Amino acid sequence: YRERIRSNPNWHGYARRDTVLVDVGAPVMNGIVVGRVLLWFSFSFADKTFECALVNWLVPVGDGPDPDTGMWVVERERQRGVPALAIIPVDSIARAAHLIGVYGTAALPEDFHFSDSLDAFDTYFLNPYPDHHMHEFLA
Repeated sequence: YRERIRSNPNWHGYARRDTVLVDVGAPVMNGIVVGRVLLWFSFSFADKTFECALVNWLVPVGDGPDPDTGMWVVERERQRGVPALAIIPVDSIARAAHLIGVYGTAALPEDFHFSDSLDAFDTYFLNPYPDHHMHEFLA
């Protein structure tokens, strides 16, 4: 099984910053946290190359999945009002994640573009159903 995770400032004319599940040993969500990949980079130190990602964390809202949907709800972690960022090793990424904006009762504007989806909402559902692998991973 292979996935392609992108972080590109100009992917077919629009920014694309995919989300991932990162194994951090957290006490909820089976030890994982969601991160949005802002940048891929590597550096060398002491004759060793370190492959890394700069991520914006999205943390669980509550201690369990939403009772109506069975999906975890996540929101951007903020520190003093600023999105929390971290540099992580690429090998801590377990797999790609699929988020769905929590829409509320308001309708989206007709000119809403899909590339704005991960910036437009305050909270997101972590979708366990995009494929069999994700469903098994989150079970």
